[in-house]
Order: sequence, then structure tokens, then C-alpha cells
Amino acid sequence: MRLLVGDIGGTNARLATVEATAAGMVVLRQQTLSSRKYATFGRTVLDFGVDPGVVGACFAIAGPVVDGEVHTSNLPWTIHDKELAAEIGVPHTRLINDFDAVGHGVTRLGPNDVVALQPGVPVADGTIALIGPGTGLGQAILVRGAGGYRVVPSEGGHATLAARTETEWGLVRYLSERYGAHISYERAISGPGLVNIYQYVVDRGLARTSAAVAAELATDIPAAVITRHAIEGTDAACTVAAELFVALFGSQAGNFALTALATGGVYLAGGVSRRVLPLLERGAFLRHFADKGRFSHLLAAVPVYVIVTDDVGLLGAAAVAAVDGGVV
Repeated sequence: MRLLVGDIGGTNARLATVEATAAGMVVLRQQTLSSRKYATFGRTVLDFGVDPGVVGACFAIAGPVVDGEVHTSNLPWTIHDKELAAEIGVPHTRLINDFDAVGHGVTRLGPNDVVALQPGVPVADGTIALIGPGTGLGQAILVRGAGGYRVVPSEGGHATLAARTETEWGLVRYLSERYGAHISYERAISGPGLVNIYQYVVDRGLARTSAAVAAELATDIPAAVITRHAIEGTDAACTVAAELFVALFGSQAGNFALTALATGGVYLAGGVSRRVLPLLERGAFLRHFADKGRFSHLLAAVPVYVIVTDDVGLLGAAAVAAVDGGVV
């Protein structure tokens, strides 16, 4: 069975044609397109092209999918599954949340696809929590049932950011001046969020930045510049911003682990998690993850993994499409 699948974020749209059989899946063609280049998602798919023989499609989209419709969180798109199906010529077309796809893909990952930050003591068939910063902050929960894990999508990344220190309260006040009273975790724990934190650090004089870094920020991807200098230790403001980012990321990951009671593990997904892995491995993430008072001992036993492959969303979308088509 030939399927068209996609993992669509606020920055990149990763699309692939997949051949699905009972023995597994083979990627026949794959391409990454710029999401922001297109006025509609349908035009994005048509630019990639629908290969001959495609009988079903599944697209993982950043945003809540309700009754086959999604208003994308970080793009000006409204997508309807039936309208999209007619536009691309694939009647069996399904939309799912991007972290729903990660949930379906995570159980198909191999040992080389993850890095363990904390081995922990996993509980067999325990609930799994997924959290990951990219253009936004995605979250999902995997709950074990009779037929295997069931994915429960979440929009917890839009919950109100809980500050714990004077520096974090200062960040909330700074962001409130720009975005209004409600400041979500996504405003800080995401690629754009890291840039927000850096600007806060510089504007409030918490650390100095160099003219060279300021010039780089104007010509390169800002989050990538900040991350690179933080990892290399070559700019004070980038380092302080990354430390605050890691602290908030660890704290929210711990919050979500408690909310889901994720005794089966916490998986950190998203492109930002992969890029900041050297910072996550330095220990501050896990300190803030477990800093939950009377429940610190519970979180110290929760396995924490970083997903280091960028194929997990495509794997999940393909898995859903294959199930819909009766292949698996």
C-alpha cells in the first residue's frame, strides 16, 4: 500500500511517500519544504507531488485537530481533512496532531534513535509522557490499553508559565509587556522562546553579548546562534539565556511527568531538544526536572530520553495511515 505522509511544523513541512506492508515500511521519496513559503497547506502538498498509486494520506500538524479540522498554532492555515482530500486527490486523507504522530512513532524507535539522560527504573506498560520544543512546545501522553499504547494529545505547552525565582518572574514580566497577561510555557520553551529569553537577558542587563553575536543574529537563525555560543561558552548572554531555557524546560518536563504519572518514561522530542542535547547533558535539566519537593524521589526514578532522529513524526503518521488502510 502506497501512502503519502507528512510531519508539519511551524517552520518545516517534511513530506514522504511510503510503501507500507505487513513486514514494515519503506520510504520511497522524501522532501523538506518551508512551511512559511506557502499560503495554504494544500499548495505545500501539491508542490511535493502526489505519486501514482497513493491510496491514503496522513498528515501530522502542529495544532489541535477537532472533527477533522485544525487551525495551525504557528501558521496562518486552517485545514479541513475533506477539503484537503479533494484538493490533493486522495480521498482517504487524515489529519492528526503532530505530537499524536510522535506518540505513534516513539514505540517504533530503535536504540540508536534515543539518548538516555536518566536511565531511571521504567515500569512495564507504564504511562509515557512526550514533550518537545520546536517552533512551539508540543506535549502528549501514551496510555497503555488492551490493544497497546493509546496516544492522548495535549496542548499543555500553552498552559501558564509558572515562575519560581526572581529571574524567572522578571522574564514573565518582560514577556507580558510584549504578549499580554497570559504567558505560556511555549513563549519560553521553544526555538522562538530561546530568542525571547536571550533578548530578556540582554535588555535587562543580566549578561552582556558581543557585537559579533549581534551581527550573527541578524544573518543566521537566531536560536541556532544562541545555542552554538552557549554550547561553546563564547558569549555570556547566550550562556545565561541557555541556562534559563534549560531550567524552565526541565521544570516543565517534571511537571508533565507528574501530571501524566509517567512511570514508563519521558521522551524529549522536537528539533530544539536534539540541538541543545549537550546542554541537557550537563545536569541542570535533570536537577530542575526532579526539583518537586516530596515527589523528587519519584521523578528520580523516571527514565528520561532525548529523541535524536527527526523521522519520528513521519513514522507515526505512516503508522496511523497503515492502520487506517488495514495493513497493520
